[in-house]
Amino acid sequence: MIRQIVKLSPLCAQCCRHGSKLYPDLNRGEYSRISDGDLNTFTSIVGSNGVKTEELEHYNSDWLNTVSGFTELVVSPKTVDELSAVLKHCNSQRLAVVPQGGNTGLVGGSNPVFDEIVLSLERMNGITHIDPDAGVVECEAGVILQTLSDKVAEHGYTVPLDLGARGSCFIGGNLATHAGGLRVIRYGQLRASVLGMRVVLPSGQILDGRSNMRKDNTGYDIKQLFIGSEGTLGVISDVSLLLPQTPVSVNTALFGCQSFEDVVKCYRISRQYLGEIVSACEFMDSLCMTSVQDNLGLASPLEDNHNFYFLVETSGMNNDHDMEKLENCIEAVFEAGCADDGVMAASQDQARHMMSLRENVAPALKPLGYNYKYDVSLPIKDMYSLVESIREKISCIGNSFALGYGHLGDNNLHLNALTPHYDKEVKQVLGSVPGTLVAAYGHVGDGDLHFNPITPKYDPKALSLIEPFVYEEVARMRGSISAEHGMGLKKANYLKYSKDPGLIELMRTLKDVFDPQGIMNPYKLLPWKD
Repeated sequence: MIRQIVKLSPLCAQCCRHGSKLYPDLNRGEYSRISDGDLNTFTSIVGSNGVKTEELEHYNSDWLNTVSGFTELVVSPKTVDELSAVLKHCNSQRLAVVPQGGNTGLVGGSNPVFDEIVLSLERMNGITHIDPDAGVVECEAGVILQTLSDKVAEHGYTVPLDLGARGSCFIGGNLATHAGGLRVIRYGQLRASVLGMRVVLPSGQILDGRSNMRKDNTGYDIKQLFIGSEGTLGVISDVSLLLPQTPVSVNTALFGCQSFEDVVKCYRISRQYLGEIVSACEFMDSLCMTSVQDNLGLASPLEDNHNFYFLVETSGMNNDHDMEKLENCIEAVFEAGCADDGVMAASQDQARHMMSLRENVAPALKPLGYNYKYDVSLPIKDMYSLVESIREKISCIGNSFALGYGHLGDNNLHLNALTPHYDKEVKQVLGSVPGTLVAAYGHVGDGDLHFNPITPKYDPKALSLIEPFVYEEVARMRGSISAEHGMGLKKANYLKYSKDPGLIELMRTLKDVFDPQGIMNPYKLLPWKD
């Protein structure tokens, strides 16, 4: 037997908890344990460079340092045939497997809960073909999103997905979780750009559905089942993506507003005046901006502080045309009285800085403590009402605040409750759940709200105040409990708040068809508790 003791960093030791401790009702499935014979088999398949039994902390713990397992083995195939052989052996021996990409997920979907084998795609990182005429790229699942973006940019194209983790997330993981990001309002959901993919089933069978064709009306679109399946049905090994042209004109404007109603008015005016060139509509509230300024040293281009901030980005092919549209939009915003101040970027550096204010809210909150991550979709008009409901809900534990930001263009609101520090004075005021703040932000145009309570350390009392209340509110407003982060471990038991019982049963049936042994990413996505 392999026995590797994982040493946690100081941050992990404080904040990170094994999945089995976070969820005491969750028991390890009836899976085999790794033997020396298994290790020898994996080494013979992928070579010694593809097997790791030491320094596994990165693979065990999530990006937030909130969930950790205790895997004793990481296997990293280099080719699809190696991937197939690894899965075939795991299936025959009933060894549980967790497929892992860049490990940037926020719901505990890519980490082991117990001692599952981590199947890392980090060595399958080739960009195999770019068709400059058709605007199509073929690549392996382990390609980092930023690397893919840089490569296709050499041919005048861009990837139809952009998010803050672009420098470390893998395109395969983006597909497996159906990541959203900042520019859904412009390019739509990622699945719409997938022309084909190759997938390996737990049996080892390779399903080769790669294609460069925009049209393929030959029956069931099987690839769509694996997009958003979070590695519970099989492992995506390769993908063919349709690429949009790289815009030559990118312009950004930032407004300061008094109310969320004013933010929504700004969004409506932006859609009316900017039309086809809108590529992002984001908002933050005042505490989000303060957090980015104080914790990361990023300066706001607006002189005064405002209750809310609305950011709009345009992308097009004619700068004169786009600038004229944006200037007319800005004029209309001020004439409507829905912004007190505003600024338009005068250079690409300024434009990138404005967008970085929004992109860096989550990193600005991470150092504050344990993050309880939530990501929901709501009707645009109801987005900030959830922030207010959470603010009221946690008021019983003392001084509490709410802040928010998100993607106006896709109704995505990020809501955060957090603790800025932990000291005796705060503890005396708030008792056992000190210094709670509620931070919210989102993509308004697609109704996506991110709610991220943060406490100095994991606190069951704080969690009981938030769950299932937040999901009940989302269900009441006919929203979705996961807009872009997926279900993972943390949300699996709450699927009923977004899916009809019949749909959940059908999902279980599909799981049994593709993975009858149940070895693929167990305890994730589907409810494990009645």
